[in-house]
Amino acid sequence: MSYRLAWIGVALSGFVMVAAGAFGAHGLESQLTPQLLDTFETGVRYQAWHTLAMLAVLVWRATSPSKGQGLVLGLWAIGILLFSGSLYLLALTGIRGLGIVTPFGGLAFLAGWLGLAVCAARARPGVSD
Repeated sequence: MSYRLAWIGVALSGFVMVAAGAFGAHGLESQLTPQLLDTFETGVRYQAWHTLAMLAVLVWRATSPSKGQGLVLGLWAIGILLFSGSLYLLALTGIRGLGIVTPFGGLAFLAGWLGLAVCAARARPGVSD
């Protein structure tokens, strides 16, 4: 299975993350309340960590493919869309109802981390183990 789309998705997530961070720091500072700016920054922070984690899984997969790595990547991608996306929209629009989506993204993040633990536990021992 080719992970070309996953690499493209991670690259685009990194692009959006940097753009959103810069936009938040330079374009929204005077436009949003401190609380909404903090909400926006939380979205950027979680997107950053999970984009980096996705990169690590893609590198791991290139050297030692195993079942479940694609699921982990998918769960984290869903988490970025739901968690970070809802926080971005909430901060930009002020629509509090969007906050109901955020925990589903958090659950996807958590499921991805548990999935990573399962992948690691099931991975075949390598030469360095």
